[in-house]
Amino acid sequence: MNGLDLHTIRIVRAVAEHGSITAAAAELGYSQPALSQHLRRAERRLGVPLLLRTGRGVQLTEPGRVIARHSTSVLAALSAAEDELGHLADRTTGTVRLAGFPSASSTVIPAMMALLNTQHPGLQLVYTEAEPPEALELLVDGAIDLALTFTFPGDPADPHDGVSGVESVTLFNDPVQLVLPTHHRHARDAHADLADFADQQWIGGCPLCRGHLLAAAGACGFSPRIAHATDNSVAVLGLVAAGVGIAMQPSLALEPLELPAGTTVLDLPGNDRRVRAVYLAGAAAVPAIGAALASLQVVTATRR
Repeated sequence: MNGLDLHTIRIVRAVAEHGSITAAAAELGYSQPALSQHLRRAERRLGVPLLLRTGRGVQLTEPGRVIARHSTSVLAALSAAEDELGHLADRTTGTVRLAGFPSASSTVIPAMMALLNTQHPGLQLVYTEAEPPEALELLVDGAIDLALTFTFPGDPADPHDGVSGVESVTLFNDPVQLVLPTHHRHARDAHADLADFADQQWIGGCPLCRGHLLAAAGACGFSPRIAHATDNSVAVLGLVAAGVGIAMQPSLALEPLELPAGTTVLDLPGNDRRVRAVYLAGAAAVPAIGAALASLQVVTATRR
């Protein structure tokens, strides 16, 4: 026997409660002929009669009574499932796992957490610091729900290339600046022209930032001499202040820091990095992930 469906269960239950097809049809909002036709199709599909027509009404057969007896638990379970799904569709509780790059950890992420705590106090955000390549690996592996990443448009090494099954939203462009000693011959320029610094010693940052330095310098016709390497922006500023090199630094990395004496910052047009939120395809429809994504968009809206 097969082919039992919820509609048939509801009809049989209504007939059992009211003793007639007409009353059952009225309760369920159907016409009496439509209900009768459905029952006849169900009986053919199931291979057993469900009702016996009597003079002024109907009575259930043994198979009909079996369906009626189980209808309470079946329909109760369905109602419970519908309630739970409805709750899930509206809720923004649970846990969202987010990974983001270091310069976002002291700027974007705290603002995002504060907004989530206010708007969605039932949602817990678990944060891990990771550079974009590692964050994307964590996302694809299912270890996180949302990755905050960046890329330098035009650079050959984009960690997002080749990553399938994900979607992304561009949040803002983060200007890259040049940090110089104040006594440098170009320290008073209106903005930096990278070609003017071909003879300098450089301080390299994270692999992506170092890759961008190499690509941008190559586009200007020179290969930078990277004398020191650190992805610690405080250390970068200290090295620049000591006069041992110059460095590219994203504005986001410099934002929470106080420039030490002896350093200055110039804009470096054409070197913005693009910050984006990346998630598995379709994941933004999950209420908790959607809420986290929306909070990122809100706190970064003024940076666009």
